[in-house]
Amino acid sequence: MFEFNDVKGNQVFLSFKQASFSIEARHVLVICRFQEKWLLTNHSVRGLEFPGGKVEDQENINETAFREVYEETGGIVQSLTFIGEYFIEDVDLGPFVKAIFFAHIDKLDVKADYMETGGPVLISDDILAKLPNPEFSFIMQDEVVLRALAKVKELGLI
Repeated sequence: MFEFNDVKGNQVFLSFKQASFSIEARHVLVICRFQEKWLLTNHSVRGLEFPGGKVEDQENINETAFREVYEETGGIVQSLTFIGEYFIEDVDLGPFVKAIFFAHIDKLDVKADYMETGGPVLISDDILAKLPNPEFSFIMQDEVVLRALAKVKELGLI
């Protein structure tokens, strides 16, 4: 278990095991690869980030990951792997848990609407070399993404 503060000062606990916390994950963050590139989305308020969002009614966490990737990037998930989850003591929103997945994307559909985002953004080089960077969302700026990417590499997914 890793413990740190995010860029907003919230306490974060990161685990690479399922069901590590007393509350279940109701949000997702999906680290995506498409044709040997990182697939991100350009959130209209936060900037560049991996797709993600909240679980909707009657939806499980895996379905949420598939839906959020498609809504925000047009990406069709070929394979989805659980990486970990993190608990955030958010001072504004209250505590919540977000599941982290890794997805290989089969294809990108062109869509008229990408919800609250500007659609897909492909980055071909080392994403970590670009951080910190004001073009990227605060979500990309803390240890969650850094450690999750290291776990993805450790698992041989890329």
